[in-house]
Amino acid sequence: MVRAAMSGEGRRPDRRPDDADQFGGHQGFTNAAWSIPSYILSGMAVYGGAGWLLDRWLGTSALFPIGILVGLGLALYLVFHRYGR
Repeated sequence: MVRAAMSGEGRRPDRRPDDADQFGGHQGFTNAAWSIPSYILSGMAVYGGAGWLLDRWLGTSALFPIGILVGLGLALYLVFHRYGR
């Protein structure tokens, strides 16, 4: 019995995981709930910061909001790619 459990025999590999299995139980779901807004905020901060720096360097004022929108778009893509499947 122990050998079968260690070798993976008796498992159903074609079983589709539910949400608890997909996120690793309650703790995994909590981690996902914290990481999604973190991805969004950090994407906006990094690309918005790069846009702000380029605005200061080039003397323009359009790259900061463009950077924020690009960061938001990339962060949403990353969240969808990671958690949307």
